[in-house]
Amino acid sequence: MTDDAGTTGGTGPTDDTGTLPGPLVGADWLAARLGRTGLVVLDASVGAHREAGRRIPGARRFDIDGALSDQGVPLPHTMPGAVRFAEEMRVLGIDDADTAVVYDTAGIYSGPRAWWMLRAMGFDRVAVLDGGLPAWIAAGLPVEDRAPGGDGCTGDFTARPRDGMLIDSSAVAEALGDPRAAVLDARSRERFAGTGTEPRPGLRSGHMPGALNLPFDEIQRDGRMLPARELRSVFSALAGDRERLVVSCGSGVTACVLALGAELAGYREVSVYDGSWSEWGGRSELPVVTGA
Repeated sequence: MTDDAGTTGGTGPTDDTGTLPGPLVGADWLAARLGRTGLVVLDASVGAHREAGRRIPGARRFDIDGALSDQGVPLPHTMPGAVRFAEEMRVLGIDDADTAVVYDTAGIYSGPRAWWMLRAMGFDRVAVLDGGLPAWIAAGLPVEDRAPGGDGCTGDFTARPRDGMLIDSSAVAEALGDPRAAVLDARSRERFAGTGTEPRPGLRSGHMPGALNLPFDEIQRDGRMLPARELRSVFSALAGDRERLVVSCGSGVTACVLALGAELAGYREVSVYDGSWSEWGGRSELPVVTGA
């Protein structure tokens, strides 16, 4: 289990960038290593946030809205295949031996999606910047006024897909009937209950029967992740003694905030529903209920 700083006691992978303290790093940790060989910073902002115009110096674009979503399916933000993913990582200049820190310009919103995707492809040398770009700026650290780019070099990234980290609707349906599993929905309480409007047309309102609601922003305080002990309390209050968690949201992005929180809290059996409500809410044969 992690400590209250959200670290794993310095057991992460190492290189000349130093030891990753866990799946979450602070602005001070990154600032002390920025520019070192082997450290890659990735801006994983989505939607309107991706056009913020400022970046951490040297950051490269991890384009979840574009090349790093499967363009062959109608669902947003779904994981591309291993070959495509590896090609995009090589274009970004990422090597197998690199260490990556991911962030987004909203705080902690879409950065964890990049973290989860990289780990799902077998790359463990990755952490999320706690508080994202707002925390970096609040610390008085430098930014560049241009869009994130690459370093012009081709990397040697190798995709090694892991089973079970990203799952489909059939696996979610099985989890809903599994007494060992809890399915957590990161959408707002209004959308979960079916009283709020879905932002994507054609989707039904409500939630999966048996799912539990944990809005992703409720495991943060002032734009940063809660301490590990508090996270464990939040998850335990919903999941009880169930140690297998399946997390979902609107399109598989903020579900990864819950996945990050669960890992910080000490959970080791976590899966992200890749299609999330964009798939479940759009398929009439899948059951939906309303109410809290």
